[in-house]
Formats: sequence, structure tokens, C-alpha cells
Amino acid sequence: MSDAPDPRAFVDELVARRGRTPDQLVPLLNAVQDRYHHLPPEALERIGEVTAIHPADVLGVSTFYDRFRHRPAGTHALRVCHGTACHVRGSDRLDAALRRELGIPEADDTDPARRFTLERVDCVGCCALAPVVQVDELTLGHLDTRGVAEAVRRAAAEQQSQRWSDEAADHAAAAGGGQVLIALDTCCLIGGAGQVYRAVMDHLQRQRGRLNVAVRRVGCADLCRHGPAMQVMDRAGALHTYAGIDPADVESLLDRHFDTGALGLARQWAVKALDRLVRGPSATASTSDEPSPAAVVMPRRRPGHTHARSQQVRIATEHFGRLDPLDLEAYLACGGFDAWRQVVAQADPAGVIDLITRSGLRGRGGGGFPTGRKWAMARQQSAHRKIVICNGDEGDPGAFMDRTLMESFPLRVIEGLAIAAHAIGAREGIFYIRHEYPLARRRIARAIELCAQAGLIGRDALGGRAPLDLSVREGAGAFICGEETAMIASIQGRRGTPAMRPPYPIERGLWRVPTLVNNVETLADVPWIVRHGPEAFAAHGTGQSRGTKVFALAGKVKRGGLIEVPMGTSIHQVVFGIGGGPADGRAFKAVQIGGPSGGCLPASMAHTPIDYEALADAGAIMGSGGLVVLDDGDCMAELARYFLEFTQNQSCGKCSFCRIGTRRMHEILTRLCQGRGRSADIDELESLARQVTAGSLCGLGASAPNPVLTTLRYFRHEYEQHLAGRCPAGRCTDLIRYRVNDRCIGCTLCAQVCPVEAIAMTPYQPHQIDDERCTRCDACREVCPHEAIDVS
Repeated sequence: MSDAPDPRAFVDELVARRGRTPDQLVPLLNAVQDRYHHLPPEALERIGEVTAIHPADVLGVSTFYDRFRHRPAGTHALRVCHGTACHVRGSDRLDAALRRELGIPEADDTDPARRFTLERVDCVGCCALAPVVQVDELTLGHLDTRGVAEAVRRAAAEQQSQRWSDEAADHAAAAGGGQVLIALDTCCLIGGAGQVYRAVMDHLQRQRGRLNVAVRRVGCADLCRHGPAMQVMDRAGALHTYAGIDPADVESLLDRHFDTGALGLARQWAVKALDRLVRGPSATASTSDEPSPAAVVMPRRRPGHTHARSQQVRIATEHFGRLDPLDLEAYLACGGFDAWRQVVAQADPAGVIDLITRSGLRGRGGGGFPTGRKWAMARQQSAHRKIVICNGDEGDPGAFMDRTLMESFPLRVIEGLAIAAHAIGAREGIFYIRHEYPLARRRIARAIELCAQAGLIGRDALGGRAPLDLSVREGAGAFICGEETAMIASIQGRRGTPAMRPPYPIERGLWRVPTLVNNVETLADVPWIVRHGPEAFAAHGTGQSRGTKVFALAGKVKRGGLIEVPMGTSIHQVVFGIGGGPADGRAFKAVQIGGPSGGCLPASMAHTPIDYEALADAGAIMGSGGLVVLDDGDCMAELARYFLEFTQNQSCGKCSFCRIGTRRMHEILTRLCQGRGRSADIDELESLARQVTAGSLCGLGASAPNPVLTTLRYFRHEYEQHLAGRCPAGRCTDLIRYRVNDRCIGCTLCAQVCPVEAIAMTPYQPHQIDDERCTRCDACREVCPHEAIDVS
């Protein structure tokens, strides 16, 4: 960049502000990457000169994390998400379309004019909006191959006007006025919620107080796929929910509910047109019988209203879509930090651990280890110094639970961490958050500041009775850092590779002191359990799986988004009762649950309850909570290949079973998907999968074969068909052909969108596809209005 300072001078400035110790290496590299869009050699050299970090470590760390780039990039970075939800919705085709239309050569990642650099991102946590492309700081969702290049060019040109600073300011109203609640989480911001918020505030400013309306920013409103979302509570207390709002709709929408004067005919038509946006109030089962506090007017539910979301129970997501994430006063009015004050006043840390144990809460980040037992082990350590880490490195493709919880409930997660720290005797806490989650990082950091100012945390927290220092550390794009020992290595400024256990982090973790690592959702459950009692939490769920679970529902489903259901809810209830099932005309085929470490369960097992034991019996795992719905257009062998490609690329390389075994498995799956399979491939694939499971060093390597093992278990016939050179789902491009059937009327739409001129322009005549030229981009089938394109 022409206006960028000398890299060496920039490093000197950074080191002066941040420090020169090894644990500052990843933050320093992140700052340099942000400034220059790559890591200039002079900057890396200077870091080794002016810090206590050895040059070999600078090189080793900078080449380990996916985030860091060593070659100069173009003016704009294009990051195509290839997470599970984006993959099944065609991210590979978006990638190819961008290369083609922006002139990016196959052997390079930047166009000749150095305007755009195309990068692959494993997941950006916006799965309900799949497929997704990031253009610098902006994210675009619901894309397809038609027009993606134009959307990217427009976003690059409009960066400044579309930026959102997250500095929302409330517009207060006198008693008896209405309320406007605008969801300003990542998904809604991608849809333009920031512009809608500004339009509302601008309109109220123009009215100069004539409209008595309060405006509040809130977190996720459970309309991720249909954002921006807005809830309007009129003066009678009735709640109206809108989705897909445009800034141009704002004036008419406010007129609809708050204008007492007569409207002209044109305005009446504009108000009537808003019916297209109405989604109806989101009714969810409430687990709280607390009255709504006077300081925060809660939307009143319409009597007798039913909705698919009513199957949900909100515990970790209590007050969902109704509170400003950074309004400490509102959170306190709703019982926020009551649990924290309670445990400190009782001065009985062992009693807190017993309470969590009796609740049956298990870790929500993966294997489901009992939380109370983990806390008890940490408390038993005799060390003077202990640390608690909140694991916000949600790297599973197809998951966005932790992102949404941190964006929408940062104060609740902080309270949960504070209780955990008090219970084990720790005075330090760290939030480790993915680089891909900038809004979550900002909101957690701001929430920490607000809590410190209010005396809730810090050295003098609660009058000095519970000192607690909190900080935020940023990841750098390594899936393996979700494993707790790899995360600890990353925080210390090293390559994120897992360590042999024992000793466990509970015994010797960060800085070689006892360290408790808990997932975001686990900590979000804790304040509710303390306030309502362990029995109330344990009343939900089944067997050894108590409470509720937050899921990211995405993929081939009508109503994707963040959901929270009791443990034991069946797959069918989630996919059809909450998600509305797959698109019309498509058949539900399977769910992929638990991320790359999870498994694929067929539609025939939709009765399976979602709990730790039932999923394990079926060959899957709960994981952190990604749940991707698949339909009859998805190929299970190709999906297994996709997951093996991900885990192989993300392997830290420390153990040979994971490093080499996943590569061999990926090679076999690639052969099968290309029609070059060998008769022994399926048996060899299964044998390798079991060896990798048995021999890998960490849990991530050991669970990497799960997608392969479950697809072999339930969809072996598809593998056998690939051996015969057929892809029954029509997904594997080397095994399919596009043909025009007799429904073609010669409209030429397919010829107009074909990027390689494989379809001749023959108006009013049946078209033909040149198989030699066809790249299987699917553009012709997508645009055909008469279903005249067959794939076989």
C-alpha cells in the first residue's frame, strides 16, 4: 500500500505499544498482516531484532497459521468461504466464477492488474448466509455464480459507505411510547442492518421528537438467513417482526405503527407493501419466570401464538433478541451478575462446583466432559496462580454458535467465566477468539471495559473480594488451536501444535500453571444454573445429557439460524419442526453433525435423539454444535473427500498417523470422485480410517476419519457406484454430463450465462451442450426457467 509506513518503523511502533515478549508474536504478526495485507520480509526481520523472540520462531509461527501471507497481495482481498454450508451450496463454483470473470490465472491468486487477490477461507462463521465471500472488511452472502463478480466489484468500491462501527446509540422514549429493536449481529449486518439502523435514527431525527419511539440495538434475532431483522412493539404492546428490510422501507414501517395522522394514497400503498417483510413474532419457550424489569421493556407475546421456534428453550441464549449486547444496565436489570455476586457473597467455591456437578452440565465444545468434575480437578491444584481460558476458537466449518453468543451475550459469557474463576481460585481469565470474528472480539473487549468500570471485575472487583483480570487474545486461522493444548501454545507465541497428555492443562497449562479451559456455551450456561438451581437445568435433557444445546442449523434447510433445544430433541424435530425441512422439491438425505470430527447420519435415522450417548452410538459426536442439513443433491463420497481435505490441510503435522494417514485417505477419495477408483479402495479406506483413529496424538486427529466411517457405514452403496463410474447425486463433475431435454423452448438464457460458450445461441430452437467445452459450472441449470437441463 502506497500510504503504508516503512515496515521496520511500523514494527518498532507496535513493539513499543505491545511489548517484546514471545507471547506478543501472534498479535504482532496479526497487526502487520492487517496493515500490509501480507508479512513483508523487513517486518519479520525487525521483529527478530527488537524483541526477545528468536528469528527462527518468527519464521516458524508466521508459516504455521493460515492467516499469514508472505507474498504481496492485490488492493482488495477476496476470501471465498469453503465451510461445510458454503461447500454444499456451491462455493467451489463461486471460486471458479471469480477466477474466470476477474481474470485471475489458475497458477496465481491475483489478477494481472493486482486489483484482487483470491483466497480460500475454511469458515467465516456465517453459515446461514451460505455461500459467502468476504471483500476486505465486508461480507457478502446468498451469492451465486451469476453476478458474483459484479457484487464483488461493487463491494470493493463501496467499502467506506457500508462500514459499521458498532457504536450504536439508543434513542430513548417517554413512558407509553413504542420500541424498535434492531438486530445488529454479524448475519444481519451483512444484510445491511447497519444502514437500516442509521435510516431509523435519521428519520427520528427529522421528526424532531414527534415520534415517541425508543430504538435499541439487540443481538441475534434468530432470522439469520432473512436479515436484516427488526422488531417493532407498538403502543399497545403488540410485537411485530420484520425481516429482509431495506433502508427505503424504514419511513413507511414507522408510519405503519406510530403515525397518527392521515396518510396520502402513495404512502398508504408503501405501508401496505411492507406485508412482504412480515415474519410474525418469534415465540420461544421461556425458562425464566422473572418479571420484565422496568428498565427494559420486554416485547409482549401475542396470546395463543404458535411458531416453529416454540420448540426451543432458551438458557444460554436467555433474553434472545431483546437486549443490547453492551447495555450493562439492561443486563443487570434482567438479573445479570446476580449469580456472580451470589457465589462471591456465599464464599463457598466448593459449593459452586457441587452445584454445577448436580446440574449435569457437560462441556459444550466437543467431547462433553463433565464441567463440575473438571472444575473440581482445577480447584484441587495447590498452585498459587491459576488461569481460566474461554475457548472462542470456533474453527469447525458449519458452526457459528460461539460467534453469536459472544456477539449477542458478551456480558453473560464474562459472568460465567468469572464464576468459574472464583470456583477454582483463579484471578486471571483470557478470551481466545478467532481472527475471523472481529465483531465478537470487539464486543467482548468492550464488555470487559464496562464491567471493569462498574467494579464487577478487575483488581478491586466487588469491593476487592473477587479480583479478576480479563484480556482478549486473537487467533490466526488454525483449526487445530481449538484443541486446548494447541491453543495454549498459540497464546504463548508458538506454533499451535498439541502437547502430549498427561500432564493436562488442569495440572500444568498456560505459563506452566493450572489452567481451566471452557467453551463459550459452557460458560454462558453457568449464570442461569446458579440463579435457577441445578435441578431446573437438569429437568431438561435425557440420561447423562442434561440441559439444552445451542446449534448452528445450516445447509439445505429453509430456516437456518441459531437454535437452542433440550438435549434429546430428535434430528427430525430440528430439521423439519424448526428448520422447515429442505427446499421444495428436494428430499432430506442426511445431517452432518459435529463438524469435521463428527459424522453423517442418514434420513432413516432422523428419529435419533440429539444427545452425547445416542450420537456416539450412531457413529457421530455432538461436537461444538454445527448441524448441516444435506439433500438428495449432495454426494456423500464427495462430502467425505471435502472433510478429509480440510483435516489434512489443518493437520499440525506432529504425528504421522494424522499427517500421512489423512493424506492417503484423501487421495483415495479423490480417485473415487474422479472415476479412477480401484477395486480395493473402499476396504483400504476403511482400514486407514481405523488406523488414524487409533494412532493419532490428539482428539482432532483421532476423530478426523469420522465423516469417512459414517458415510461408509450408511452410504456404502454410493461408494460402490463411484467405483462403477457413476455419481448418483450428480455432484462429482468428472462423473456427470449436462444434457438439454425436450422441455427446451430455445429461450437462450443458458447460452447467455455459459462462461465457456459451450451452448450455441440458437433462438427458438432446442439447444445443445458441447460436452468437450462444458466445465460443469451449473450456471445453465440454475438459470433455466423450464427445467430443461438434466444432469446424469
